[in-house]
Amino acid sequence: MSIVVGSIAALVKEPSGRPSERAITFWAWNAAVGWAVFTGLQLLWMLLADEWTQPLHLAGLGLTVIAAAIHVTVMPRWRYRVHRWEITDDAIFVRSGWFTQETRVAPIVRLQTVDSRRGFLHRLMGLTSVTITTASSAGALTIHALDDAVAAEVVAMLAEVAQHSEGDAT
Repeated sequence: MSIVVGSIAALVKEPSGRPSERAITFWAWNAAVGWAVFTGLQLLWMLLADEWTQPLHLAGLGLTVIAAAIHVTVMPRWRYRVHRWEITDDAIFVRSGWFTQETRVAPIVRLQTVDSRRGFLHRLMGLTSVTITTASSAGALTIHALDDAVAAEVVAMLAEVAQHSEGDAT
């Protein structure tokens, strides 16, 4: 059995598209909100248990604040460096993650649906995430935190491709 490396390397390449630079702020705020809820619950528990002066509880609160600060400052920049996407005539390339990084390549002919998502923080920052569903057991591909205008172009282009594809993409 022989493997043709040259043609495989041409298919699996480094995607050139990036999320919006505002994605860094978006991911930081998203993380900060989660940590604020967690810290608030921790403080409420300390108040209800009347354990404010217990060294173990204060140490736990201190560790929470340190972990939150590290997560909110490091994770968004790290994700921005990792996240990439590209759409060619033949395939959709998406790389995402931060601790666990995933690179996905989906043939354009397998495209089934294209969805966009704009949560509250997305709308505040002018960002949209685009989810592409394909005929794959691995699940959908998501291009995170695009500028609204770029996301609209991506959705329009992929919707056009999906509309003109023959068959059911399976």
